[in-house]
Amino acid sequence: MKLAARVGQVKPSITLIISAQAKAMKADGVDVCSFSAGEPDFDTPAHIKDAAKKALDEGKTKYGPAPGEPLLREAIAHKLRTENNLPYNAENVMVTNGGKHSLYNLMMALIEPGDEVIIPTPYWLSYPEMVILAGGTPVFVDAIAANNYKITPDQLEAAITDKTKLFIFNSPSNPTGAVYHPAELEAIAAVLVEHQLLVVADEIYEKILYDGVVHQSIGSVSKEIFPLTITCNGFAKGFAMTGWRLGYTAAPIEIIKGMTTIQSHSTSNVCTFAQFGAIAALQGGLECVDKMLISFAQRRLAMLEGVRNIPGLSCPSPDGAFYLFVDITSTGLDSLSFCKQLLEEKQVATIPGVAFGNDDCVRLSYATDLGTVEKGIKRMTDFVKSLS
Repeated sequence: MKLAARVGQVKPSITLIISAQAKAMKADGVDVCSFSAGEPDFDTPAHIKDAAKKALDEGKTKYGPAPGEPLLREAIAHKLRTENNLPYNAENVMVTNGGKHSLYNLMMALIEPGDEVIIPTPYWLSYPEMVILAGGTPVFVDAIAANNYKITPDQLEAAITDKTKLFIFNSPSNPTGAVYHPAELEAIAAVLVEHQLLVVADEIYEKILYDGVVHQSIGSVSKEIFPLTITCNGFAKGFAMTGWRLGYTAAPIEIIKGMTTIQSHSTSNVCTFAQFGAIAALQGGLECVDKMLISFAQRRLAMLEGVRNIPGLSCPSPDGAFYLFVDITSTGLDSLSFCKQLLEEKQVATIPGVAFGNDDCVRLSYATDLGTVEKGIKRMTDFVKSLS
C-alpha cells in the first residue's frame, strides 16, 4: 500500500514515542523516573469536573456549533480582554480539540506552498511539521543559551523575506522555559509591524511562571500589532486538563471563519459537555492554578540545583513552563543516544533536543513529584559520571 507523500515528509513525535516507552516499562514493573511528559501530574480540579458532570446530567451530549459553544467563546473573549488586554469579541474566538489542533487548523487555513514560516529554535517539535503538512517552508532562527534561548529583533529582521507569511512565537517556551519580557516584546513587535507580518502567539504556558515574572501577550504591546496577532491557548497545562482536549484561537474574523470551515469538515465540534468544564475553569478563579504552581516551583529549584551539580552539564534558569533544557555537549553524545542510554541503563526518561531543533541538549520535565525529581537526578548524575 502506498501512503500519501505528505506522511513521509513529517517525523513522528519523539516526545510521544519516548513517553510511551517509559509507560510500557513502568507497566512491566520497571522503576522508571520519567522526566519526559509535558503534562501536569495533578488531577483536574474538582469544580471543573463537576461542571462537566452537571452538563452531562443536563443532556449536553449533542452536536454543537463548529467554532464552539457560545457561552465558552464569550468566556474566552472576556478572559482575553480582562487578563491579557486583548480586545477580542466572541466572534473572534473558536474552540478546538486541544491547543495543538488550534495551531494545525491555523496552518491549514493560512499557509500555502511557497509560504515561509519563521520559527525560533529550539521550538516545540510540532511547529515545523504542521508547516510542512500545509505545504509551507519552515525557516529557523537559532536562539542561544547565552541569551536565555530568546531571539533578537535583528535575527527576526534578517530572516524575513518576500515569502514570509507567519512568525511563530512561544512564550513561555517549550522546551526552554524562556519568557520574553516587555521591552523584548516591544522590540519584536516593532519588526513585525514594520513588515506587516502575522504572528501566532502560542501562550499555552502563560499561567506557569516563577520568581515574579509576568506574562504579557505580544498582541497587547500596541494597537498596531494587535490586528497582526493570532493568539492560541488552551486548558491543558494551567488547569491540568490535558486529556480533555480543549484549546482555542483568537484572531481576526476572516481567519476564524477559515479555521471554522476546516474544523467543520474534520472534527466538527469539540466535545460538548467538556466545554462546560472549560467555562468553569475560566470562571472559577486561579486558586487551583496557584496550588500547582507552588509544587512546580519547588520541583524547579530541586531539578535546577541537581542538574547544575552534575559535572559538565548546564542550563539557563527557566522563567516559565515546567522544563529544563540541559546542554549535554560535554558528554560527547548526541541527544538521542544520551536519552536512549539513560533510559536503558538508569531508567530515566528524557527527551532528546534534536526533536526541538537542538542536538546539543535534552529536555527534562519537572511535571512529576519531588521524590521522582530527586531520585531521577541522582541516577542521571551516576550516568554522566560513568561516561567520563
